[in-house]
Amino acid sequence: MSAKKILIIDDDEDILEVAQLTFEAVSSWQVFTATSGDEGIFKAQAEQPDAILLDVMMPEMDGVATFDQLQGNASTENIPVVLLTAKLQSMDKQRFANLKVAGMIPKPFDPMKLTNQVEEILGWKC
Repeated sequence: MSAKKILIIDDDEDILEVAQLTFEAVSSWQVFTATSGDEGIFKAQAEQPDAILLDVMMPEMDGVATFDQLQGNASTENIPVVLLTAKLQSMDKQRFANLKVAGMIPKPFDPMKLTNQVEEILGWKC
C-alpha cells in the first residue's frame, strides 16, 4: 500500500511546521502544506491528497469558505476534511457539524497525538 498523502492548510507557519514534522516522524505519510485557502484549493486539485487538515480561522478565505470551494469542485469534493480550530464553543460545534467534515481537532493540539487523532477520525486505524 502506498503512503497516505495529507494536505495541511493553515496560515500559521509554526503550526504547519509542527504538524508536518509530526506526520513525517510518526507516519510514512507524504505531507503537503498551504498557507491560504486559495493555495490549499490549488494544491488539493494538483496533489489529490487522501485527507486535508484545514484551519478554520484564516485571513481572506477562512476554512469554511475554503471547505465550501473544495466541496463545489468535482476533483476535490470527495477528499475528507478535518477541521483544525481554536473555536469549539457549542454554537461553533453545531455550525461545523452541519458541514460534511470528517471531524474536528481542537487547537492547540498535542503533536504527539495528532497522527492518531487524524487516523481515528478517518477510520485509518487498523
